[in-house]
Amino acid sequence: MRKLYLLLILFVGACQQFQSRNQQQYDTVQVVENIVVDEHSVPIFPRKAALTTDTAQKFAIDLPKRCKVDWDNQSILSVLPTTPVEIVRLNKGDNLPDFAVENFSFQKKNVPAVLEKLLDGTKIKIVASEKLPDLISGEITSGTLEDAVELICKLGKTYYTYDDDTRELRISSRGKWLMKMPKDQYVIMALIDAMHGADLRNLITNWEDKTLAFEGNYQIEKKVRDIVSDIGNKKFLVAWDMDVYRVYPRTDNPIVWMNMLPAFGEKNVKMSIPGVVGRLLVVSPEINTKTLQTFLSDQANVVLISQGTFVIPNGWQSRFDIGQCSREDRLETDLIVGATGKYGKYADMKKVDAKIALRTTAGELASFNVPTKLGDNYVIIGIPTHSFVTTSETLINPFAELVIFMSPRVISIVDSADDEPAAELSGDKLREYLDE
Repeated sequence: MRKLYLLLILFVGACQQFQSRNQQQYDTVQVVENIVVDEHSVPIFPRKAALTTDTAQKFAIDLPKRCKVDWDNQSILSVLPTTPVEIVRLNKGDNLPDFAVENFSFQKKNVPAVLEKLLDGTKIKIVASEKLPDLISGEITSGTLEDAVELICKLGKTYYTYDDDTRELRISSRGKWLMKMPKDQYVIMALIDAMHGADLRNLITNWEDKTLAFEGNYQIEKKVRDIVSDIGNKKFLVAWDMDVYRVYPRTDNPIVWMNMLPAFGEKNVKMSIPGVVGRLLVVSPEINTKTLQTFLSDQANVVLISQGTFVIPNGWQSRFDIGQCSREDRLETDLIVGATGKYGKYADMKKVDAKIALRTTAGELASFNVPTKLGDNYVIIGIPTHSFVTTSETLINPFAELVIFMSPRVISIVDSADDEPAAELSGDKLREYLDE
């Protein structure tokens, strides 16, 4: 009986082993983006293109100066002493030989041909880095060789570099310059913002020694010199401080903006300017960032998306990139606020005459022509957050909207002998200044 029991156990055990050998085994694996990952694997990532990372792309030394507004100490009119701006051309090379030029004329020749004629017999070789087809004509009665070369290149909208070792005079349609800027950061920002507004890029700013290097052709040089000249001649800078909010209604209803009239009083809402999308309200100083947020908080949750300031020379244009000063990546960070502004007489009244445009990479959303007195503010309302949604569906409330608060101010640049440096005007002094 014991033998039979033992045989039965052996037979059952053998059957189980045979069954386990024939049963297919399955392992649990983790797959991430078509890559199998287990406890023994090393992470493997797809190759990325050789592009600057987003965070490095957004790095800018001037952001702390741009992306903060001290609303408690804002001055709508400041006075700064005038400071000259010097523009020096770089990479001119060695000094040209001290030759005299007399009775030299040329008719309908391009720059290399004129210079070859001028330097005939001097063993100086002309090297043109590109085709320079513009034909020039002129006459030089007397002067130095350097003056003659400068004049010829200026007529042909070209630039030269001289190497005395190789005796080569290189001609190109592009040059490089160094701008020695004033010490005041508002003037520096106005210069940079105006250049950005004129579509000038690749600017290299040294904030320690207050210099800016740029390169380009004759048209770019002319634009920069015009900006510098305007700052010196027109004597005003126009600046905007701004907050950008996303507003989430607490109910399935839109913000009731008409409630602003009883809340603030009708006299404090001065103008209503419709756009293709949205509306711009011109409001009195009684409506500021604090009172506006208090009003909105009764109906909605208010989130500050971006904050900052930008400055332009009087009559020029610039832009504020909301994404550059945004607290985090949001749908609205693609938005750009462009502005052209001029402070001066407006039908016998002193006003800031501005054009404000809202743009994204998809095109212009809206634009507003806004003439205002100093001290007035703008509130742009009615821009649906869904304007920035790129998918067919979203979790964002359809009544959520973008609200932009903008406060214009003016910086007056006066001759140093006429005024003390860096003053802020308020009260009676401000009224006297505006009445002048």
